[in-house]
Amino acid sequence: MAHENEELLSRFYAAFGRHDGSEMAACYAPGALFSDPVFTGLSGGEPAAMWKMLTARAEDLEIRLVACSAGEETGTAHWLADYTFTQTGRKVHNDVRGTFRFTGGLIAEHRDDFSFYAWARQALGPAGLLLGWTPLVQAKVRRQARESLEQFMADEQKTG
Repeated sequence: MAHENEELLSRFYAAFGRHDGSEMAACYAPGALFSDPVFTGLSGGEPAAMWKMLTARAEDLEIRLVACSAGEETGTAHWLADYTFTQTGRKVHNDVRGTFRFTGGLIAEHRDDFSFYAWARQALGPAGLLLGWTPLVQAKVRRQARESLEQFMADEQKTG
């Protein structure tokens, strides 16, 4: 029988596949931490807001959970995402490995790892191919992602 935290991860990725950012957010503990190569150092309500933003904007997002496992304190997931990057209209296939730490039956820390360069080559096209490996391009993408998240959170508060 699967551990309850493994069931939590299955629920999280099933919600992701349905573009249900609110259900994904419900899987996080208050004060949760999240980081990946684009969205770095998110905390508190930011991880939940990020998933709500990404799922709300995703028109053709397809998520496939390849594998997950979890125990009392930690877990891992391997998942694939296929979508169109809205800023360029380019198709992206992202192969992601997630690591998790749990507290009280919820996700307390979540780190997703993927190749930023592989992502940039697909999402940004020729510019990503030539410059996606550079700190300058990576910093620009991270800054734009942070600004987008902050705007989404401000808009959510207004309509709240």
